[in-house]
Amino acid sequence: MTLANGHRHLAIPGPTNMPDEVLNALHHASVDIYGGSSEEASRACMKDLKKIFRTRSRVYIYAANGHGAWEAALSNTLSQGDRVLVLESGLFPVVWGEMASQLGIETEVLAERTGRAVDLKAVRTRLAKDTAQELKAILMVQADTATGVVNDVKGVRAALDETGHPALLMVDTIASLGSMEFDMDGWGVDVTVAGAQKGLMTPPGLSFTAASARAKKAHKSAGLVTSYWDWTFRDGKDHYMWYAGTPPVQMVFALRKALEMLLAEGLDNAIHRHALLAGATRAAVQTWISRGDMDFAVSEPAERSDSVTCVLTPQGASTGIIDYCEHKLGVTVGRGIGPLDSRAIRIAHMGHVNGYNQLGTLAAIETAMTALGIEHGSGGVQSAIEFIAKHVK
Repeated sequence: MTLANGHRHLAIPGPTNMPDEVLNALHHASVDIYGGSSEEASRACMKDLKKIFRTRSRVYIYAANGHGAWEAALSNTLSQGDRVLVLESGLFPVVWGEMASQLGIETEVLAERTGRAVDLKAVRTRLAKDTAQELKAILMVQADTATGVVNDVKGVRAALDETGHPALLMVDTIASLGSMEFDMDGWGVDVTVAGAQKGLMTPPGLSFTAASARAKKAHKSAGLVTSYWDWTFRDGKDHYMWYAGTPPVQMVFALRKALEMLLAEGLDNAIHRHALLAGATRAAVQTWISRGDMDFAVSEPAERSDSVTCVLTPQGASTGIIDYCEHKLGVTVGRGIGPLDSRAIRIAHMGHVNGYNQLGTLAAIETAMTALGIEHGSGGVQSAIEFIAKHVK
């Protein structure tokens, strides 16, 4: 017997659910790529992305996933033999660092505190020791999708300023942009990396970099620049040059609609919506972990992301929960990845999601644990309801 037939809900941390308006925008006839409506859409996207990044800097759009934007950030600013500091916090900063190594960049990893955000004191100490200023850049993520940890970008910038270190600050916002507060210019970020498929509610396949004046200065002497990722070529006057070839026209139309919707809601309102949905989710999880062998992957409440919550489960239990939600209830919950594979579930609250969706996801998970006999504190959904009722009048 299954209750999965009917409208299914996706509750994984990317790609996220897409609004019907965005899906409809994809159904656009092919148009002239050298001007007209396609160029107009690109200009609108670049203008609106600056608002989302909160920057006056140039934004670049790539027909690539987030890994492509990682490579663009590295290749446009660095040279072989340069040294970068990778701030480990979950899975993805390390993977970005591995990419840097493959490009011939020397990488140094500042080891994580398991289940914790980046240690700002350790960052300051390492920067202070680099009296020769060999470190050319810091690579970090604002929010790690694998663990749900969130890092203090402003704190890392403060560490750079306090030590007088000139390293570029590069920040991956793939799992946070449009869902959590981010201020590229106000926080002194030099290169921001983002993707379309999470908080920006667009199909996978577009990614972005934004480059500060300091990053553009470094670009002039970077030795890893290649034709496709090259910021200089993409600064050209012709529309096709902005994409180093044929623009991904239909994807750009979809992105334009998504950005219009996000800005119509109001960026601050969208961030607050995500914070409330995250709070409701954490309230449910807090109740569940009061019994049995479950816990948050991130130990400190202040260091938990507003885009995804990762929950540690008894070994092997995560697969049962995920399969039950998928096949019996029609809800797709995120699997653990990296070191947390098979021992965690990831509950997304990111992008095109509302209170109805989130309460349904939490109810599905609690139903699965009950049906499977996984020990947990009962009443998690009630805790989420009470949280929302308290904060949404």
